[in-house]
Amino acid sequence: MSSRIDSSTAAEPVGPYPHARRVGNLLFLSGVGPRQRGTKRIPGTTYSDDGQPLDHDIEAEMRSCFANVRSVLEAAGSSWECIVDVTVFLTHLQRDWATYSRVYAEFFPPGPQQPCRTTCEISALPQGGDAPIHFEVKIIATVP
Repeated sequence: MSSRIDSSTAAEPVGPYPHARRVGNLLFLSGVGPRQRGTKRIPGTTYSDDGQPLDHDIEAEMRSCFANVRSVLEAAGSSWECIVDVTVFLTHLQRDWATYSRVYAEFFPPGPQQPCRTTCEISALPQGGDAPIHFEVKIIATVP
């Protein structure tokens, strides 16, 4: 038996899916992007005078994604320390790798609680707001 989890503080899903599903003591989060709840702006995006996206800041996107992850974990009765597996999708692996690795290490320092990690470069992620996103994360966690 599984149960649907929806957070009232994480960004709304951009499609017809829940924030997460719980099966036993495992929690599977849907892909989490950087948009903040109630807005279409993508954190870290710079815009031209006519409102067109010009550039992105992977650190700002990551920090916003991880804030959304925390919100979903809390809604499910879990926590950051219960994350066991992280899958990351980047659209500009070579450009963003150094910043990605530095910020990731802040959130997941070495030690017994450090989750498994997979990182993939993909050609695009869903728009999810008023600009393309460049970072999305997929999480598996436990629920105590």
